[in-house]
Amino acid sequence: MQTKNSNKLTKKELMKVFWRSFTLEWAWNYERQSNLGYSYAITPALNRIYKDKKEKLIDAYKRHLEFYNVTPWLVTFPLGISIAMEEQAALDENFDTDSINNIKVALMGPLSGLGDSFFWGTLRVIATGVGTSLAMQGNILGPILFLLVFNIPAILARYYGLFVGYNIGASFIEKVQKTGLMDKLTYGASVLGLAVVGAMVATMVTINMPMKIGTGDDATTIQSIFDGIVPGILPLAFTGIIFWLDKKGLKAHWILLLIAAIGILGAYTGVLK
Repeated sequence: MQTKNSNKLTKKELMKVFWRSFTLEWAWNYERQSNLGYSYAITPALNRIYKDKKEKLIDAYKRHLEFYNVTPWLVTFPLGISIAMEEQAALDENFDTDSINNIKVALMGPLSGLGDSFFWGTLRVIATGVGTSLAMQGNILGPILFLLVFNIPAILARYYGLFVGYNIGASFIEKVQKTGLMDKLTYGASVLGLAVVGAMVATMVTINMPMKIGTGDDATTIQSIFDGIVPGILPLAFTGIIFWLDKKGLKAHWILLLIAAIGILGAYTGVLK
């Protein structure tokens, strides 16, 4: 059931979100990465949306403290969509609030891939080339042009990303609610998010066991035996153990110390390389 929204956002709140988005990585942490920055950025919008609904405001705060990480220059796009979805949640008592985080997670991988390749891998290289060539000649325009060439497109992407995400989000969510596609969209977002996490495990977690079984040409490493069973099974198993420890309530710093200890001991004994 929808009710009239008396706390509709204005450009003032959205601009506060825009300026706060620059702090995304200021409180980056190993446990939930950019969650504090994301939560801090969206707070002005949440305070307006849930102005007279304290319990829902608290739930929204908690919702955006979940794990999140994305290229900082494109974070405003999911922020805009999240704000639009929070507005719908305030209007509709039956709105599935889990879909808000599901959409965020679904956007995390694609936006990070696009943002990292363009801003860090392309635009920064171009800016460095332009700035360095002048700086090596002693020209003060070198560092100035470096900052301008990189930051002007990046800031424009951040600014327009917020409003595009908000406008697309508001109209898109209204349409999918009317057609009953929200459940399917949420399910698809969850599947995509899990696929991204699975790909991260396969590409970012590396375990190498060089110990050999047998002699001469018939010798084979333990690593190749495990990879022959299922490629990447050791990183997957190790990630599963870490996930299990986290679910058991072990603090992140103890998990990091355990990983470091395993790596040092494994390298010292020759079990790991």
